[in-house]
Amino acid sequence: MKITHHRISRRGLLLGTGAAVAAAGLSMPAIVRAQTPLRVGYLHTLAVDGQIWLADHMGEWGKQGLAPAFTQFTTGLELFQAMIGGSIDVLATGAVISNFPARGQGKAFLMNDVERATAQLWVNPAAGVSSFEDLKGKKLSTTTGTTAHVFLDRALRANGVIPGEDVEIVNQRMSDAVTSFISGAVPAVALWVPFNVSVRDNLPDARMLIDASAFYPEAAIMGGWATTQEFLDGNRETLVKIVKAWAPANDFLLNSSEEALKILQEKYYPNVPLADLTEQYQAQEMFSAADWVAKYDDGTVVNWLQQVTDFYVEAGGIENPVPASEYFVADIYKEAMAG
Repeated sequence: MKITHHRISRRGLLLGTGAAVAAAGLSMPAIVRAQTPLRVGYLHTLAVDGQIWLADHMGEWGKQGLAPAFTQFTTGLELFQAMIGGSIDVLATGAVISNFPARGQGKAFLMNDVERATAQLWVNPAAGVSSFEDLKGKKLSTTTGTTAHVFLDRALRANGVIPGEDVEIVNQRMSDAVTSFISGAVPAVALWVPFNVSVRDNLPDARMLIDASAFYPEAAIMGGWATTQEFLDGNRETLVKIVKAWAPANDFLLNSSEEALKILQEKYYPNVPLADLTEQYQAQEMFSAADWVAKYDDGTVVNWLQQVTDFYVEAGGIENPVPASEYFVADIYKEAMAG
């Protein structure tokens, strides 16, 4: 299910304003004419949309002449399908940013963070699973093709469990996967935060076996922004403006996290306790806008993207994959930061 946020409906407001101005026989102010509509798809989890909402709070979108309309999706898979289908222009997501672009469907142009510990593997000792060895011969739920699946595959193999052979992976939407685990239908679940809160609240005897931080920084799962080649070709300056709006929000979240998280909780995450939102923040690895430049330049971003792409190539059978060095367009970010 996706939720469309008709947030300020700035495009409609501007169109209405333009009509009123025209009717009055007045010229339209330059600041009104400059607003550029932008359709943005996102996942409502802090590691993906934290910078989006802080930029909104700080007025950064308007400063760049952008009028974004935001649509919430459940998974990165649905995000890319929507973008490919033409219903959104750009998207912000997690690990799936290393999937569809490798299939020639999209270009990554902006990284948000590293999801250092957002992916977690939970087990239920009461169902006979307390270790990786106990998982053999059992079922395990997750949402395949997502951050949780990428992490799960690495965690299982690192501990001598072969996915598909030693353990059966059941593909469900994450909300359904967590429900299956809590109800006892499966003895283990690979999830991403904040779904861990539901497990903790409803199955207190469950325990987290491992999270993605066990494989960082040797392996890193990044989240970030992508668009289509067509939109990139015709709207490059818009993408540069996205980065310019994102950068101050990113640095605010990094450098003044306590204040930023309070704002996010009060305005954009009202149903998430501040302690839980803080826990989500602590599960991600952030870098300043300036520090990201070096990681774009020295190949760190490409290497991290490629590691996850390699998983998708093997698990998803991608033929003739596009390497990260080609699907990641680094110069948009560097142009924004230089300006």
